[in-house]
Parts: sequence; structure tokens; C-alpha cells
Amino acid sequence: FYFRNKHGPFLLFVSLLHVHTPLITTEKFQGRSRHGLYGDNVEEMDWMVGKLLDAIDKEGLKNTTFIYFASDHGGFLEAHRGNSQLGGWNGIYKGGKGMGGWEGGIRVPGIVRWPEVLPAGTVIDEPTSLMDIYPTVVQLAGGAVPQDRVVDGHNLLPLLRGTVQHSRHEFLFHYCGVFLHAVRWHQKDSGTIWKAHYATPVFQPEASGACFRRGICPCFGDGVTHHDPPLLFNLSQDPSEANPLSADTEPL
Repeated sequence: FYFRNKHGPFLLFVSLLHVHTPLITTEKFQGRSRHGLYGDNVEEMDWMVGKLLDAIDKEGLKNTTFIYFASDHGGFLEAHRGNSQLGGWNGIYKGGKGMGGWEGGIRVPGIVRWPEVLPAGTVIDEPTSLMDIYPTVVQLAGGAVPQDRVVDGHNLLPLLRGTVQHSRHEFLFHYCGVFLHAVRWHQKDSGTIWKAHYATPVFQPEASGACFRRGICPCFGDGVTHHDPPLLFNLSQDPSEANPLSADTEPL
């Protein structure tokens, strides 16, 4: 593709259909993977990202371009055809797409590339948000974030450069639609991450971790359970959210 603005700041936003259902995959990539149509879709996405990176490198922009690769939600567990899972896999994390609180629905990988500015191979284990992209790119382009309103995102560059060790997000609020399902607290003095769930989807079947009978979990009504007191987890020790804490197990 052609860079009209390669001599000045530019923003290229690519929102890929991959790896969302339906898994539309071109003929060239069908059957390429050992993991069915989903795997083929991942491989085609990988190829497309590679083409974008190659173009940036070819134009001599590699060292001056900040690249952020991420997803907007976790894998879609309810997407099945027969015995094959079409919507991804969330590893050790509970739940998936459409769930406002469980880690499997909201915890996604973020991969950053900016040679000569950000050290390669660095792993940062701090809670950030896709809301942080906005203030980050505004700063990179030499602009200023509006001061007449509250902006929930924070500039990622100090964290990525290592000039600060912790994310500026002390609290992150996790909504399902307009309904607050969970809140994450990043306790600064200890580094511990706690999460309280006020509402959780009713899984169908109960132990499945998904809402197979509904096709996707609802955000309200009879499809959710309200918790009072909230379910509380120590994500630092229990990232799978398997063991809710109680006053007996966690007096603090």
C-alpha cells in the first residue's frame, strides 16, 4: 500500500475480521493449519500482519513507527460446529467473549513493536486497557489530550519504556453492555491484583464455563447471578478465578 503521509505523523488503524466468526478464510489458507478452520484463520491473520510490517519496513519507517497489536475480547467459547471449536481458546482463564467480568472475556494479549525505542523481548505484567491507545497515540503525534473532560486512558509510553514500573490504572471497571459486572483493584503498595464480581453469567451447562444453550452469555436478567457480598478473587495468586475468597480464608 502507498504511504501518502510517510514524512509526517500518520495513524493506520487496521481492524481485522480475523479471527472472528464466521471464519472467512481465502482458498490459499484453507487446510494450511493442523487446527482446522480456526487455525487457518489465525495463519491468514498472521500473514496479513506480516504484509503490513513488511510494507512499513520497506518504506524505512521501522524505527519510527509505534505498532500495537491487540484484540478487543477473548475467545468466543460458544462458537462450535460439531466437536470443533470455532471461536478460540482462553487457556487457564475462565469464561470468554460477551462476559463482562471473567478474565477469559477481557484479558487479551498486547504486542508492541518500536525498534530503537522499546527494548525487544520485554514482558510487562501490568493491567492496562485498550482505552490507553488514545492518549498514547495523541502524545506520539505531538497533540494534547482534551482537558475539558475526564479521559479514562493513560499514556502507555512510560510503562513501555521502563521509566515507571506500574500501570497508572489503580481501578479498572468491567462492564457487560451498560451493566457493571466486576471491578479490578491494583493494590499499589503490594502489587496484588484483586477482583470483585457483582454479577456473573449463569453458565449452561453449569460447569461448562460458557452459555452453550443461549449461544452467548447475557448481561442482565435471569441469565446472570448477582452477588452480595461480591465474589472476591486474588488474581495474583488465582488467575483462573477458581477460588473465591471469604473472611475465613482472607481476613484482610
